[in-house]
Order: sequence, then structure tokens, then C-alpha cells
Amino acid sequence: MDLEGRVAIVTGATRGIGRAIAIDLASSGAHIAYNYRQRSDLAIELADTIRGMGRLALGIQADVSDFAAAQEMARKTLDELGRLDILINNAGVNWDGVVWKMTEAQWDRVIEVDLKGAFNYTRAVTPVFRKQGSGKIVNIASINGLRGKFGQTNYSAAKAGVIGFTKACARELGRYSINVNAVAPGLIDTEMVAHAPTEVREKALEEIVLRRLGLPQEVAYVVTFLCTEKARHITGQVIQVDGGQYI
Repeated sequence: MDLEGRVAIVTGATRGIGRAIAIDLASSGAHIAYNYRQRSDLAIELADTIRGMGRLALGIQADVSDFAAAQEMARKTLDELGRLDILINNAGVNWDGVVWKMTEAQWDRVIEVDLKGAFNYTRAVTPVFRKQGSGKIVNIASINGLRGKFGQTNYSAAKAGVIGFTKACARELGRYSINVNAVAPGLIDTEMVAHAPTEVREKALEEIVLRRLGLPQEVAYVVTFLCTEKARHITGQVIQVDGGQYI
């Protein structure tokens, strides 16, 4: 397989897009380390799934906004899985509100998880990647980081930051044969979206030219491709997986 024997860290992997990414990477041969914040039951289920595919799994309880925890996860991954080749910065939260009502806590939490979290884990793995002269980093952004979204100034700002962060890292790390890219999903059929108001889903469907929500695995397929050697000459790019929602 394309990723046989490689080791990937996937943040926020116990459900939704993150889970689909972890499973698709494993199906391509990678061993998976992942973090989770609360749902230990989902973390155990994911480990069982990955091990059932013949891959190694390492689940670590950690908040991505914690800089020291990111350093520790990179160290544990190296110690227990023996190497480190791929980082997927997927973990994210949203806490919506119009800007004139948004609280400091709403702003800070989304920025800390969605943007600072990507920095924390990138900072943790890049010394390893530089030393070995290889590595793949894929950051999960959003089309709302490209266009802005009513009621999501914090989320749009964080994801726009992830896009800028991706491009700057690609420039800094390219000389070490490290590829850094971003994937920007549109509205994807996850548990979070399933609980969204009906009018939100209907409005999104009106924007999507393919007239359906995306599936988590459809994002995962693109992420996995970017982690293979087939994508070795792609870096600094933002690839939209949105069914034409943002054209």
C-alpha cells in the first residue's frame, strides 16, 4: 500500500472527518496515533477498528490547545510506534455568535483549538521531520476560512489563519522535503451537522452545485492522497472538498 509502515498523528480523530481520515490512512497501510479530549468510549472503538485492520493504534487523551501535551504526544508516538511521518491537524470546534454578541470565551476557545492547536502539533513534529528530511502535514481548514461566514467570525478567522499558516509553513519546510497542504471542506454530513437547524442545512444545499452534503470519507480520500508520494510535488495548496459550494 502507499503508506505501508508509515506513522501518522491525527488530532480529533474519534468521530466525523477525523475518524474517517484515521481509518482511511490505516487502510492505506499507516499506523495511527490520535488524540481525544473526552469520549474514551469512542477512542477505544477507534483503536479496535484500526487494530482490526492489522495496524497499530495509540490513543492519547489531550487537548490540542495545550502546547506541552502536543510535545508529549509526539514523543510518545516516536517511543511506542517507532517513527513519525504524517501529521493531520484536524481537531476543531465551533462556538457561533454574531460579532456584537460574541464573548471573549467564545473567541478564545475557537482560536485556541482551531488555530493554536495546528501550531502546537506542527511545532511538535517538525524537528523530527526536518531531521529525517521528510514529512507530510495536512491541515483541515474550511471554505468559511476562504469566504467568511455570518455568525462565525471566530471560526472563519481561525480557519483563515490555518490557511495562512499552511502557506507559510510550506515555504519554511519545503527545503527539508516536507509537504504542507490544507483541505477546505464545505458542509459535510457529520454528527454536528445532523443536529444543525433544518434551515441551515437547506441553505447549504442551495449553495452546493452537486446538491448533496459531502461525506467524511470524501474528505479523507483527499487527505490520504496528499500524504502519499503521488502528491510529493504538491505543497502550499488549499484543496476544496465542497461539492462546488464555494465557486
